[in-house]
Amino acid sequence: MEEIAFTMQLKPGVVAEYKRRHDEIWPELSAALTEAGIRDYSIYLDPASGTLFAVQKRLPGHTADALPELPVMKRWWAYMADLMDTNPDNSPVANPLEPIFHAD
Repeated sequence: MEEIAFTMQLKPGVVAEYKRRHDEIWPELSAALTEAGIRDYSIYLDPASGTLFAVQKRLPGHTADALPELPVMKRWWAYMADLMDTNPDNSPVANPLEPIFHAD
């Protein structure tokens, strides 16, 4: 299974709302992530900076690269855009991280 990690940035004062929206994640978005082969997806927060740290595991043959074209993904990004740094298409600015160390 492939594992990727990336950071995103919250705007000041929106942590509670970001958490609330994710606690109520849309079932159709969860289904799209699962169908795309994403498993074990976690997002962590550095409260001091508002930086989000995300980790996803992806099955071999995943279709995660096609997610940005799905209407549900576009609606989610628009829904979340007021809370975080975004690109012109409302997708979150995601900065990929390089794996440096791993131990089982």
